[in-house]
Amino acid sequence: MNDGKLSQDEIDALLKVSSQEEEAESNTSELLSSVEKDTLGEIGNISFGSSATTLSTLLNQKVAITTPEVSIITKHDVDTLFELEQVRIYVDYSEGFNGRNILLMNSEDAAVIADIMLGGDGTSPDQVLQDIHLSAVQEVMNQMMGTAATSMSTVFEKRIDISPPAIKLETGEDVQNTDIISDEDDLVKVSFHLKVGNLIDSNIMQVIPLSFARTLVNQLTAPASTESRHESAVTTESDKPVEATDHEQEERTRENPQYLGNKVNHDSSSIQQAAFSDLEHAGFNQNEKRNLDMLLDIPLNVSVELGRTQRSIKDILELSAGSIVELDKLAGEPVDILVNQKLIAKGEVVVIDENFGVRVTDIVSQSDRLMKLK
Repeated sequence: MNDGKLSQDEIDALLKVSSQEEEAESNTSELLSSVEKDTLGEIGNISFGSSATTLSTLLNQKVAITTPEVSIITKHDVDTLFELEQVRIYVDYSEGFNGRNILLMNSEDAAVIADIMLGGDGTSPDQVLQDIHLSAVQEVMNQMMGTAATSMSTVFEKRIDISPPAIKLETGEDVQNTDIISDEDDLVKVSFHLKVGNLIDSNIMQVIPLSFARTLVNQLTAPASTESRHESAVTTESDKPVEATDHEQEERTRENPQYLGNKVNHDSSSIQQAAFSDLEHAGFNQNEKRNLDMLLDIPLNVSVELGRTQRSIKDILELSAGSIVELDKLAGEPVDILVNQKLIAKGEVVVIDENFGVRVTDIVSQSDRLMKLK
């Protein structure tokens, strides 16, 4: 038709194409349920949340990673996740799981991280990433993924470890000629918003095969095995009489407590205060006095403590000749006299000839000494 209007055949063709696209999108969204997506998001939130702390320590910058978004993509969609070059970190699980995932970030963000790791401030990084820059980013990712594996070990209640990650600077053309992650066409993308101080405000993505994602979900949400429940049922039926439940056993124990040895009649028992002899006025015979005198020759370590303070590891490492460490005591305040690290007296510092000494000004009471021994 020349009037500029679509014919009926053309309209039907457009509707057919639109219907096919909607059907394909619907099929893709059904590959993972909302519960599975939420579970994967929570796994990513826990693992990368701990990795953010590691990254903050390495870069000495405030790092924030938002709650991830989980979606289904195809292998060829990976090529278009970033407009520019992508830095890809390939991570294989060596223990706990059998699978691979890759981390993707913008090359500009990787350049900032590399610049900080190599001694810069991240404000003017090299735009062209060399091998030394990739090695710096690789070490950062190794630390981050190691922390993430530790967090996953806690979540899945088993040991999980990773092999040293491999890193590549790739474009879409490079990816199409390599097996980036698996033979599967459908992949799961877990996208995080990463913010590092005022230097990075971008996205970092984790891509894993769909089958591996389902394995993570199943192991985290699977109930107790039916085999163990079956063994428990068989044991209960075969034992005669049937054992009581934990709650019933607790009630019976409370009503009829068990005793080791003969049962004590608390109603007829008497309680007396323990009495100890006064060593200063006790009457010792000659042998006992000689034995007591032997104790007087035992050497004891006497030390004088001028004061104490607490400092962080960073402060300790920064100490140098001439540094001043402020203590918790005021000038002129009595010092502590310790015997075998126990406080027994107070004193003041004096000088005897060319040596320091301490004049005892106060003896700690017996009650205070006993409290120090606890």
